[in-house]
Amino acid sequence: MADHDLMDATAQFHTMSEGTQEDWDIIMTHMKPFAQSGGKRVLDHLRLLDGDCGGFAVDRLTHCLQTATRAHRDGRSDDYVVMALLHDIGDTLGAFNHPDIAAAIIKPFVSEELHWITQHHGIFQGYNFFHYIGLNRDMREEYRGHEHYQATAEFIEKYDCPAFDPDYDSAPLSFFEPMVMKMFERPLNSVYKKSMS
Repeated sequence: MADHDLMDATAQFHTMSEGTQEDWDIIMTHMKPFAQSGGKRVLDHLRLLDGDCGGFAVDRLTHCLQTATRAHRDGRSDDYVVMALLHDIGDTLGAFNHPDIAAAIIKPFVSEELHWITQHHGIFQGYNFFHYIGLNRDMREEYRGHEHYQATAEFIEKYDCPAFDPDYDSAPLSFFEPMVMKMFERPLNSVYKKSMS
């Protein structure tokens, strides 16, 4: 079957245990372009943070843009800047675990260090406010000695913590779109990496 015919076809199985090579050829013809446009879907979801202030002085999208802008202006790599942009993308889905959501989204595309920063940034940011909400502000100390502890503390101090300033001149989302699209084109770490080449 030619590629254009595969794009019009659908798999014939109704349970995955009955799938054939032809079925999976059809599915992969759809999957490759879908996966490579993941950056667009991530950006669409990030836009859901627009207008949601949650009591903060800026909305959640502005906070993300400001965090990424600060990282970019400090000379950080594009993947670091994208991590900074997306670190709170899980806010609307996971009020109790937003760092885990962001970490899961970026995991196939970033280094282990950037993934770790994202996954643990909530606990590290807690140093600045946990004591006001009845939690232990030193919770991050359980990670003292971890190889990414200092990098995560630095992310909080330099980029995440000060990014609630309504007067800060953040770059618009359009500035970051090419970085996001490029990063999400191909995974660095994924069980599916080989099948997507």
